[in-house]
Amino acid sequence: MASIERNNLDIYDAVAAKWWSNDIRWVRTLNNLVPGRLGWFERHIDWADINVLDLGCAGGFMAEALADKGACVTGIDPAVQAIDAARTHADASGKAIKYDVGVGEDLPYKDDCFDAVVCVDVLEHVADLTKVLVEVARVLKPGGMFLFDTINRNLLSRFAAITIAENTLRLLPKGTHDPDLFIKPRELRRALESAGLVPGPITGLGPRGINRRGDLVFGPLPMRSVVYMGIAGKPKAQ
Repeated sequence: MASIERNNLDIYDAVAAKWWSNDIRWVRTLNNLVPGRLGWFERHIDWADINVLDLGCAGGFMAEALADKGACVTGIDPAVQAIDAARTHADASGKAIKYDVGVGEDLPYKDDCFDAVVCVDVLEHVADLTKVLVEVARVLKPGGMFLFDTINRNLLSRFAAITIAENTLRLLPKGTHDPDLFIKPRELRRALESAGLVPGPITGLGPRGINRRGDLVFGPLPMRSVVYMGIAGKPKAQ
């Protein structure tokens, strides 16, 4: 049996043409995660009229949700076809979102230019976590906020993300994740501090129910052992 390619990021381009069609279950799952993330993030930030970078935006679910909240949004992702789908949908929806192709390790933006950076379902995929966080800190304005989620690294998270989500329920394509790239909260905290960011609160993220279509809906959970989300701040200038 052929081995499965892990951390396969080609999946985003492969479904780009149907990203907004609501036809693909795992893509709907990504969209269903957005309200649960935003509901918790909004306890810590007001999106109205601030400049926000959606780092790892894929086809634009989070970017459009942020624009609907009144943010001035830029999205960036290495998946060229997913970015094309995001641009097309934003244009058709009348949303003035700027989209770029690029990676978190080398952001094509000036220093101190965003009030917030949102990075969801991304950190467990990047080639160099340290470089990504240094770049996040660089492009954030003093006093700016980094809002993220990622996957914890332990036996339970491996079972939930790989055995259940990928192999059994098919909530994600096989090979989406490499469990070796999952990040323990204490590791992420150290990396954030090393990049010059001040870690804030974290909470779990997971299923909270099922919608009429039979898809999972998500929200904050007290358990952080699988997916967790959090915030960190860039200190204000002295």
